[in-house]
Amino acid sequence: MNTTFRTCMAFALMAVAVGAFAQAQQPPKVEGGWVRSSVPGQQGTGAFMRLTATEPLQLVGAATPVAGVAELHEMRMEGDVMRMRAVDKLDLPAGRTVELKPGGYHLMLMDLKQPLPQGSSVPLTLLFRNAKGVDSKLELKLPVAIRPPGRGGGAQPKARAMDRQSMDAHKY
Repeated sequence: MNTTFRTCMAFALMAVAVGAFAQAQQPPKVEGGWVRSSVPGQQGTGAFMRLTATEPLQLVGAATPVAGVAELHEMRMEGDVMRMRAVDKLDLPAGRTVELKPGGYHLMLMDLKQPLPQGSSVPLTLLFRNAKGVDSKLELKLPVAIRPPGRGGGAQPKARAMDRQSMDAHKY
C-alpha cells in the first residue's frame, strides 16, 4: 500500500469513529432512586427517582428480574378520583429534572417474584430513545426502602449506560 492510501484510510476510520462518538448518548443523571419495599403476597410496588437529561430523551421502558412486568405509569386526578394508567413514554427535556414519584409518574413493578425487604436492592434497567430514534439503556441498582431517601444524602443508584451495540449483547 502506498502512503497516500494509508493516510486516506486512517482519516476515514477516524471520521467513522468520531461520528459514532458524536451519536453516543449521554445517559441521564439519576438522583434519589429507590424502590418501595413489599411484603409476602404483595404483587406490585413502585420505583421512583429524579432524571435529568443533557439532551432531549424519552423514557420508553424498564425491566427488572424481580418482577414479571415493569411499566411506566402516571397517576392524576380526574374529577374527584385519582386514576393510574400505563403510559408509553415520558419526555425528558434537556436540562430539566423530571421526577418519578408517588402520586405522579412512576415505574410500576408488577407480578413480583419475591418480597422486596427494606435494605435490599433491586437491579433496574431503563430504556431511553433520543430524537433520532436511537435507543440506549441505563442499568441501575436501586435501594429498597419504606420511604424515599433524604434529598441531601442516602445511597445513590449505581448506573452504567449502554448504547445500542451493548444492548444487543445484553438483551433484557
